[in-house]
Amino acid sequence: MATRRSIPLLKHLLSTRSQSEPFTISKRCVTYMHRPGDGTPRPVTLIPGDGIGPLVTGAVEQLMEAMHAPVYFEKFDVHGDMKAVPTEVLESIRKNKVCLKGGLVTPMGGGVSSLNVQLRKELDLYASLVNCFNLPGLPTRHDNVDIVVIRENTEGEYAGLEHEVVPGVVESLKFCSERIAKYAFEYAYLNNRKQVTAVHKANIMKLADGLFLESCREVATKYPGIKYNEIIVDNCCMQLVSKPEQFDVMVTPNLYGNLVANTAAGIAGGTGVMPGGNVGAEHAVFEQGASAGNVGNEKVAAQKTANPVALLLSSAMMLRHLQFPAFADRLENAVEKVILEGKYRTKDLGGTSTTQEVVDAVIDALD
Repeated sequence: MATRRSIPLLKHLLSTRSQSEPFTISKRCVTYMHRPGDGTPRPVTLIPGDGIGPLVTGAVEQLMEAMHAPVYFEKFDVHGDMKAVPTEVLESIRKNKVCLKGGLVTPMGGGVSSLNVQLRKELDLYASLVNCFNLPGLPTRHDNVDIVVIRENTEGEYAGLEHEVVPGVVESLKFCSERIAKYAFEYAYLNNRKQVTAVHKANIMKLADGLFLESCREVATKYPGIKYNEIIVDNCCMQLVSKPEQFDVMVTPNLYGNLVANTAAGIAGGTGVMPGGNVGAEHAVFEQGASAGNVGNEKVAAQKTANPVALLLSSAMMLRHLQFPAFADRLENAVEKVILEGKYRTKDLGGTSTTQEVVDAVIDALD
């Protein structure tokens, strides 16, 4: 009876509402039912890194404190010119399982190995994920871009498996494993993605990239609900800059993935706003998604005008990985509000704001 009496009242309220008045319904996601003890603060290894790294990781620390997020940081001083990642840092990541890092400058040539690559190999972080998407309010050449680039992270050219055969002749080893294909399809399945595209150069690298395609094709048969296709890396770059909206999830060997991710990031709004991370069976390291060309830019660091958005969104990915979805949603929503409003933007996004001004705006925008 109560339901029947409420129907005429509801009709009356709808009919008397002004046509220009927006009708909104407060929306809350389906309740996340945690396990007892899940609210216990989690330790996260923090590596501020070089150049702008301390600025943008400092931004994350401020946001976590403002949200009272259930995480605390174990901070380590690591720099790209070190010979190796300190043992205590690796021990911390192995203990905590999760790390947030700023950029580490990689010296060019000279036989000095990249600490970024060392971290990936030591922790077997075999999958790199970069999400390149349009942010509302940020003008770009293309709309409807939402690409996830998943690249193999520990093998291929970046593994550093190279040697000089004879003076003047250097041989580099390249190989791929099927686990990156499995991860890409599993990601697509769990995130309601509809298509996986394998990027390759099997027309020339017939054995190595041919093996990569064989692995992708075999895994694809286990996911009939996901469309699978293949594209040669040359054509892929051309298609990315002309029709990026055709791509969904892209899976690639190591080197191609770095090029594809940076291209997709540039198309979707720039490396300063694209989140990403590296994951393996046991550990995860979250960082700015695409290569930060200004990691070692002393001018940007000195002027304190580095864009913190990419690492803020990466830290939201981290919160979701730690099973704190409500905190991740709050952070993402606040960042999106600031971008949409357009008042506070760093130079790379056409504004004049400092890093701290953007951080303060995001804190003010928190629900």
